[in-house]
Amino acid sequence: MRSLALLLSCAAVLAAGCSNESTPAPQAPSARPAAVKIADHDEHSYAEPDKVAIDDLALDIAIDFDAKTIGGTATYSLQWKDAAAKQLVLDTRDLAIEKVEGEANGAWQPLPFALADKDPVLGSRLTIETPERNARVRVSYRSSPEASGLQWLTPEMTEGKQLPFMFSQSQQIHARSWVPLQDTPQVRYTYTAHVTARPDVMVLMSADNDPAAARDGDYTFKMPQKIPSYLMAIAAGDLVFKPISARSGVWAEPAMVDKATKEFEDTEKMIATTERLYGPYRWERYDMLVLPPSFPFGGMENPRLSFITPTVIVGDKSLVSLIAHELAHSWSGNLVTFSSAKHGWLNEGFTSYVENRIVESLYGKEFSNMEFAIARNGLKKEIGTMPEATQALAVKPGTKLDADDALSAVSYDKGAWFLQFLEERFGREEFDAFLRGYFDHFAFQSITTETFLDYAKKNLFAKHPNLVGDDEIQAWIYGPGIPVNAPMAQSRGFSNTDTARIAWLGSGQLPNPQVTGDWVTQQWVHFIEGMGDTLTIEQLAQLDKAYRFTGTPNGEIAMRWYPLTVRSGYLEARPEIARFIERVGRRKLIMPIYEELAKTPDGLAFAQESFARARPGYHPITTASVEALLAKASEGK
Repeated sequence: MRSLALLLSCAAVLAAGCSNESTPAPQAPSARPAAVKIADHDEHSYAEPDKVAIDDLALDIAIDFDAKTIGGTATYSLQWKDAAAKQLVLDTRDLAIEKVEGEANGAWQPLPFALADKDPVLGSRLTIETPERNARVRVSYRSSPEASGLQWLTPEMTEGKQLPFMFSQSQQIHARSWVPLQDTPQVRYTYTAHVTARPDVMVLMSADNDPAAARDGDYTFKMPQKIPSYLMAIAAGDLVFKPISARSGVWAEPAMVDKATKEFEDTEKMIATTERLYGPYRWERYDMLVLPPSFPFGGMENPRLSFITPTVIVGDKSLVSLIAHELAHSWSGNLVTFSSAKHGWLNEGFTSYVENRIVESLYGKEFSNMEFAIARNGLKKEIGTMPEATQALAVKPGTKLDADDALSAVSYDKGAWFLQFLEERFGREEFDAFLRGYFDHFAFQSITTETFLDYAKKNLFAKHPNLVGDDEIQAWIYGPGIPVNAPMAQSRGFSNTDTARIAWLGSGQLPNPQVTGDWVTQQWVHFIEGMGDTLTIEQLAQLDKAYRFTGTPNGEIAMRWYPLTVRSGYLEARPEIARFIERVGRRKLIMPIYEELAKTPDGLAFAQESFARARPGYHPITTASVEALLAKASEGK
């Protein structure tokens, strides 16, 4: 997932708090790459995959737009591991469990089951008694209209305003709200699905979508590669397809598909670049689904079908690093996966590093340096406000995290920074070969930080024993803050931006349009970020008249400009602030605005009124984030 389209850092985006785990020094790696043993239980799942694990899932479900539910059957092919195990434990959240059956001697027979009371974070434990250790178990169920992993949009909330729209967001632990599962990345499974829906909507899944499929209300899907539950996805709406290459294209509403295809036209080049660096793309197709603006994240790396926010379509490709990020997950995250949320940097840090390598290859070192600099400036500002335990890449034993709070800017940006540190120490050629070997070695497996360190010790550190000290590795992985040996990213474009800003702040004279005419989004972001906490009303009005920041369609600029106007008391921006946060549901873009508004009684009242109007179109994840923020602010006032 990339909620930071530019490698831009913001704690609210993913709602994630990073991890820090002080563990013994890594031991020698296992000689067998095929089966990585996961020693730690995933604290965010009731499942017991050391006893029995789902090997394949067969769904037969119906999408009901009127009831806002998904219902049907989930059939599990099971791999029993513990000879004494006689129960199958699944994760659920707000699911109605109607019937459970086990297959024995070719016939389906009822199985006793118990659905526990709901935990506010984990949902309800579903315990199925399986005294015969059935090879297959089938659960009949129905989701709730309030399922945390689904959003249902009326036609008025879509781009075309003709048909309803539904989409899922399973990461971190929301898959359990629309399918009963072992909802942990420690379990990987193949799946098939038969899905029925009203005949005028197109249904897609994170599977083998056929670009030429007929829209008829009856669809079948197959995912032959094993994936964890958070990568299972579904969407349905007024969707059409337009190709970019033989193996990639865009699904979107008819009014959006041409703009998106043009903006993302470099996707095939991105795939080829990553293959050249880190090995073959192993998922056959790479398509993108452009969702409505209510999508709570920048993107979601569902295999074969990345979900993408429309807020990155600005007409100049300046925000397409988000596509590079979601594509990079096809290697780091989807192929080699963290074993639990507390090892989140193994997904997001690696992906952010690979993303930047793709960006550098296609758009140049200067562009990639600007993105690195923005991300790292944000991280340096944010990390000092975090509890020390969450400033490290790996979580300390006993540290409790909400699963949705397990990926902060530390996981993304400190993780990528650490990998760049290794690249600089060992050399790009050596480090690229190491990463390629890493992706091959652990392909389609879920691992821990310690497993990575074991592999790196043998395949990188030991080969060049004098280049990196163990104390340096420990400081990066388990230490707080940013190590003093962190490499810096220098940008000539930002030097020019700094000069223009300093000159204006000193003289009131805006830079010549010839200077700013070629600025890209990243330079405007840097220009605003360097303004300080507040400006005078006159200064803001001058900037607005020259650059029309108020009302900008560029969310990266809006998320910085609007908080500055709130802090400075520039009320002229209020109408456009309301329009922005009522139209856009992407948490990265709107949470900084809500946070600033909530700091004063007047701003809080304005935020509450805007949220009341926006709420029907927000995703449940966004709604929960805004509700929590405003409730806390109300208590404080």
